[in-house]
Amino acid sequence: MLGTIVNVITIIIGTFLGIILKKGIKDKYKNTIMDGIGLSVSIIGITGAIETNNIILVIISVVIGSIIGEMIDIDLRLDNLGHTMESKFGKGDSNFSKGFVTASLIYLIGAMAVVGSLESGLTGNHETLFAKSILDGIMSIVLGSTLGIGVAFSTIPVFIYQGAITLLASSVKDLLTPAAVTEMSAVGGILILAIGLNQLGLKKIKVANMLPAIFIPILYYGILNIM
Repeated sequence: MLGTIVNVITIIIGTFLGIILKKGIKDKYKNTIMDGIGLSVSIIGITGAIETNNIILVIISVVIGSIIGEMIDIDLRLDNLGHTMESKFGKGDSNFSKGFVTASLIYLIGAMAVVGSLESGLTGNHETLFAKSILDGIMSIVLGSTLGIGVAFSTIPVFIYQGAITLLASSVKDLLTPAAVTEMSAVGGILILAIGLNQLGLKKIKVANMLPAIFIPILYYGILNIM
């Protein structure tokens, strides 16, 4: 769990650094900064998505994952959790829920969270999560400076998600083949692109409802290995 704990700490530290820096950022710059974040996140998503070697699997994964996510309505549950926290800890911060949801999705989506947590649980190697911690810490400074304290509370789902994978690592290690990781990254790239589009205000996409799509490639290759 060391890797996940370090990840959580860097996000919290980064958020508070961002909040401190926020005082020196004039309001007229904040929208431009957020647009810059949206564009950057979009490019990260595109870069990850084009790595696929099986575009049909990626499309099917997004479709099936979206159906599962809509049935569970993860987006609504995450929003409700954000608003609940906002009412208790937000202190009138209108960006609290947005910061919580946006940061949670950015930190949870992607192969680094899954692979790093598995490595941490199986071998005690925390290097991937340490690298993720640096990236998340930098992102939390930027997000914290524009969206506030809600970003720090995204560490709750991060800790639960990565911690659960770490603890369950031994039972899923055989399913995480290089091919599965590649396609997981591609699916994650599409979801990250969707986050970027949301940030730019181009369209409201229920990214959280697409989260199950990340795990469809693991199931696909797992079934292939059995057959």
